[in-house]
Amino acid sequence: MKDTFKHQGLRQQLVKILENKGITDTRVLNAIGKIPRHLFMDSSFLDHAYQDKAFPIGADQTISQPYTVAFQSELLKIKPGNKILEIGTGSGYQTAVLCELGAKVYSIERQNELFKKTSKFLPKLGYRAKKLIFGDGYIGLEDEAPFDGVIVTAGAPFVPKPLLSQLKIGGRLVIPVGDDVQIMNMFTRKGPKEFEQEEFGEFRFVPLLEDKN
Repeated sequence: MKDTFKHQGLRQQLVKILENKGITDTRVLNAIGKIPRHLFMDSSFLDHAYQDKAFPIGADQTISQPYTVAFQSELLKIKPGNKILEIGTGSGYQTAVLCELGAKVYSIERQNELFKKTSKFLPKLGYRAKKLIFGDGYIGLEDEAPFDGVIVTAGAPFVPKPLLSQLKIGGRLVIPVGDDVQIMNMFTRKGPKEFEQEEFGEFRFVPLLEDKN
């Protein structure tokens, strides 16, 4: 669990890359600059940890590209104390970014192998989500709703209705929608049945799977 000066230097280079790609939220950039991404990956991938690329993490899942993590985090406009529902805990890297931004994070993972690994690993780094849950992200987390924001970290073939219904008024759902290539969507809840939809271009994610594995 080492985080060396070399790693820290590589992180600052990564922050510069993200700034050059248009990420402007300083709190998001500071979070990326602080979190040791290499610890979320297998040691064989250490050389790749601070490249702006996605990499496999097991269970046919990936650790998202840092730009994508930063982009989705920026769209959420998180304020300290906001309740955020994350669909797809994965490696826990995005969870750590949300925690670093001061969010109260509720995160759902449907791959048991990843769930077990990440729920042990995150607290070791000092990142404590309010709840890490092994379950089906399509149904959200009704018990803890409403949320200030919902972030989906896998490609969804459609927008799950429960995720919209679990938003507070003014809350945001950031979700990549599509099959092979996804369009990043943001839905802002304007009223009980009123949502504003915005699109932010193409991204590539692993698919969002239903049911538990």
